[in-house]
Amino acid sequence: MYHRFNEGKYPSTNIQLDIFKQQLDIIQNEGIKFIHPKDFKNTLSENKNERKILLTIDDGLLSFYENAWPILKEKQIPFILFVNTREVGSFNYMNWKQILELFKEDFVEIGNHSHSHEYLVEENAEIIKKDIIKSIKIFEDKLGKNSEFFSYPFGEYSLKFKKIIKDLGFKYAFGQHSGVIDETKDIFGLPRFPINEKYGEINRFKTLMRTLPFKYKSIIPEDRYLVQSKNPPNVKIEFYEDIKNLNQISCFSNEGDQWRNSKINFIKTNVLQINIEEKFTSERGRINCSLREQNGFWRWLGIQYVISEK
Repeated sequence: MYHRFNEGKYPSTNIQLDIFKQQLDIIQNEGIKFIHPKDFKNTLSENKNERKILLTIDDGLLSFYENAWPILKEKQIPFILFVNTREVGSFNYMNWKQILELFKEDFVEIGNHSHSHEYLVEENAEIIKKDIIKSIKIFEDKLGKNSEFFSYPFGEYSLKFKKIIKDLGFKYAFGQHSGVIDETKDIFGLPRFPINEKYGEINRFKTLMRTLPFKYKSIIPEDRYLVQSKNPPNVKIEFYEDIKNLNQISCFSNEGDQWRNSKINFIKTNVLQINIEEKFTSERGRINCSLREQNGFWRWLGIQYVISEK
C-alpha cells in the first residue's frame, strides 16, 4: 500500500521514486507476478503456491499521478487506486479527468475509499452508511459504476463498519494491518503492507517479498474496535493444524505504547493465547506474529485494533 511519491516532507506516507523503481525491480527479480484486480477472485483460489502481489495506492494524490503513474503505465503493471471522492480535484489531489484517464486502462481499477475520509470507524452506522452511499453515487455518476473494492479510511474498521460495506454490495475491503492474503482471510478485512520511507527501505522490502500467509481459523476478539472496558484484550488465535513448527512462533505488540516481545502460550497445539499485560494507549493497538520458514521465508500475521476513548 502506497500513498505519496517524491513528497519528502511527508515521510510517513511517502516513498521516493528511485526507491519505488528499485522495489519494482525486486518484485520482478523475485519472479513474483502482479495480480490483476479483475482476476482477484481467481487469484485467491487458483495456483496457491504461486507468489503474487497486488499493488494498491490510497487517496488519489497528485504526486502519484505525476510520478508513479508514468512508470506503471509504461510497464503495464496492474494496480488499484483507492479514491476518496470529496477530495477529488482539490489541492494536491487528482481530478476526475486524470482519474478517468486511468480508469480507461484495462489494468487499472479505481477503488472506493469513502467520500469524506473522516474517522468513520467511531461514527454511528447512519453516518457511515450516508458517507459511503454518497461516494457510490459519485462513482456511478463519474465512472458509470462503483468498484467491487473498498479501502477503509486509515485502514480502520469494526464489525459494524464491515457489515455496512458488505451490505452496500462491495466484494472486498482492505485495512492497513500487515500480512499476506490467502483464501482463509476475511475478504472484508484484508491485510496490506504499508510502504513508506521508513517501512519501504530496501532491505526491509526484500524481507517483505519473502513473507508467506499465516493461515488461521479465527482471532478473538473478532471486533477490531476495542472499547476501554475490554482493553487490554484477551487475544486468542486458532491456527490451522498443518502449520509446521508452530510452537516456534514469536509475537510482538505495542502495548503500553512500547513495542515488546509478547508473552504467549498454547491452550491447544493450534490455539495461541497472547497475553497483553498493559493497555494499548495509542490510537491503534498492533500485534505482529512471525514464524521462520526454510530458505529465508517468513510466515507473517498482523492484527490491528482501533482503540476507543470510551
